[in-house]
Amino acid sequence: MQLRSLPTAAVQHRWVYHLGVLRAALDRLDELTEQWLETRDSLPANAQPGTPEFDDALAEYHAESWSYLDDWATHSQALREINTAARNAPSPLAPPPTTAPAPAADRRAPARK
Repeated sequence: MQLRSLPTAAVQHRWVYHLGVLRAALDRLDELTEQWLETRDSLPANAQPGTPEFDDALAEYHAESWSYLDDWATHSQALREINTAARNAPSPLAPPPTTAPAPAADRRAPARK
C-alpha cells in the first residue's frame, strides 16, 4: 500500500522485484507449513518430539524452508526502505509549504494588557 502511495520519483524499481521475491517466499512458506501440519498429524501417536520419526519429518520441513527464510533475510530491507520513503514523502493531504516569509510583528504597536 505504501509503495502505491509514493510519488513516482521516490520509487526505486528494485523494490518491486524485492516485494515479488518476498511474496513468493511467504506463499511457499505457507504451503510448507500446511504440509508440515498434515505430516505431523499423520504421524503415529507415539511419534513425539525427540523420536526419529518426528524429528526426521521436522528436519525435512526445516530444510525445505531455509531458502525461503534466506530470501526474507536478503530482501526484507526493501520493506524498511519503502516505509522510510513513505514517511518522508509529502502527504497529499497536507498543503504545500509556503515560500513567503511570515509577516513580522509590528514593534511600534503597544502590547495588549
